[in-house]
Amino acid sequence: MTVEGRGSAEGDRAADDRFARPEALPVAIGAPETLGYRIKCRLLGPPLTNVELKGERLSKKTALGVLSSDCISSSAYGSEEILLVLIPVFGLSAYTLLLPLTGIVLVVLVLVTLTYRWVVTTYTAAGGSYVVARENFGPVVAQVGAVALMLDYIVTVAVQAAAGTAAVTSALPALSDYQLEITVGVVVVLIYGNLRGLREAGRLFAFPTYFFVACMGVVIVGGVVREILGDLPYYDPTTAVGAFPVGEGSPLLSIGAVYILLKSFANGGSSLTGLEAISNGVSTFRPPQGLNARRTLVIMSALLGTLVAGVSWLAHETHAVTYESGSPTVISQVAKAVLGDSFAGQAMYFVVQLATMLILWTGANTPFNGFPYLANFVAADGFLPRWLTKRAHRLAFSNGIIVLAVIALALILGTGAHVDKLVAFYAIGVFTGFTLAGFGMARYFTTHRDGRWRVKVVVNTLVGAVAGAVVLIFAITKFTEGAWLVVLVFPIMVVLLLRLRRTYQQEDALLRALPQRESRPPMAGNRVLLLVDRVDLATLRALTYARNLRPASMRPSTS
Repeated sequence: MTVEGRGSAEGDRAADDRFARPEALPVAIGAPETLGYRIKCRLLGPPLTNVELKGERLSKKTALGVLSSDCISSSAYGSEEILLVLIPVFGLSAYTLLLPLTGIVLVVLVLVTLTYRWVVTTYTAAGGSYVVARENFGPVVAQVGAVALMLDYIVTVAVQAAAGTAAVTSALPALSDYQLEITVGVVVVLIYGNLRGLREAGRLFAFPTYFFVACMGVVIVGGVVREILGDLPYYDPTTAVGAFPVGEGSPLLSIGAVYILLKSFANGGSSLTGLEAISNGVSTFRPPQGLNARRTLVIMSALLGTLVAGVSWLAHETHAVTYESGSPTVISQVAKAVLGDSFAGQAMYFVVQLATMLILWTGANTPFNGFPYLANFVAADGFLPRWLTKRAHRLAFSNGIIVLAVIALALILGTGAHVDKLVAFYAIGVFTGFTLAGFGMARYFTTHRDGRWRVKVVVNTLVGAVAGAVVLIFAITKFTEGAWLVVLVFPIMVVLLLRLRRTYQQEDALLRALPQRESRPPMAGNRVLLLVDRVDLATLRALTYARNLRPASMRPSTS
């Protein structure tokens, strides 16, 4: 289509009157909708505008359900990950070692929670450890945090989805052969839910968190009561078919034993994954954002600590077994032992497994809230492609959602959706983020010196040092089990982000170097050529601009 204009003196004066001011587009434009767009509206709902973005904020109650599901659901497999390392070496002594190792994990939980309380109240624009590192160490160091968090989010989707499927196969062993297919299907459902937008995802994914906490509360309290009464049953790991072999025991002070203890502690660190999700999504809270995020973080950490301690204690008392296939899970065996074999107990057992399945699968949803926001921050700084900053049909960062899902699905398919294999990729990214957050907040308080800044510097430095030690332990002890891939990919991704930033800077320099031409009013007799692929909002705006060039006459024609 072409738009042509020819001028004269009279035409110029008439054009001055007609086009002196740019004309606004009408509110409603009758542009035709494509079939693909109509399908999108039917699947995802009507489009939202940026004006409606404030309506997409989360209350504390909804945020606790949505953003803490990943963290709280870690209690379903954290204790098991400790045991599956200890039992083959230390035998039945592993159950005694489980409790002190769990205690160390909980101490780390308290320390990291203190750091992130300061993070969410200081940096309320979201971004978590990435923003902390960027503001205190500069953009280059921040990319280490960005890569760490992105890897954490990707692996979280895979681990949580696979663990949820293990909860299903624990209750329904006949489905064990379809574990991979079920896991992939769950991720596809999560993609759909999040593409519909934040508010829908919140409503859909908040309930399982409360459901799981309530069910596990029943199991833990019931276990305590049965232990007091003296009728809590226990399993015999030496006779369980398909379980990890029970070792003969090893001296605790030998070098090999210390190595195993460090490895099991690193595995137990998977209980803390998801703790950073609230700091990465703080901008989704209703005002006052920092205060609401801090309160939600404390509640989430308290719930996580209680559940991890309860599951580990019950596993210690019942001698729950770890199986090479991944199911039945430790939490499943604990629930079955506590609830008993009566009809009511069996019914409640299936309810607990349902709650565990839902919390784990919705825990896989947390990265779909955090990853797109993080990618948006990194892309806005010029280290990722700019299209990751675009909000789509339902105001969600859809490009980030799709990127996360594709890589996570590839990881699930590559490992066969096996939780134990996936954990090897896990804690390096998580604790790298904790390390940067700790040292970053220590530097922040050293610079600003507000309130009891010396105490804050000491606490945050300790958090950074402990988290850094866990990264080192995990990289060494899990290197041959898959951590080598993370160690290899980590620096490569950092280099790629820095190179992309340099490319953007070069393009900006070239644009600034273009000669600045003096702005002149358009001459009469313009001929405007407008190439049109379809009639849409962009085309109508281009037509308006063409009219504002003040042609004496204008007519459309096709070419």
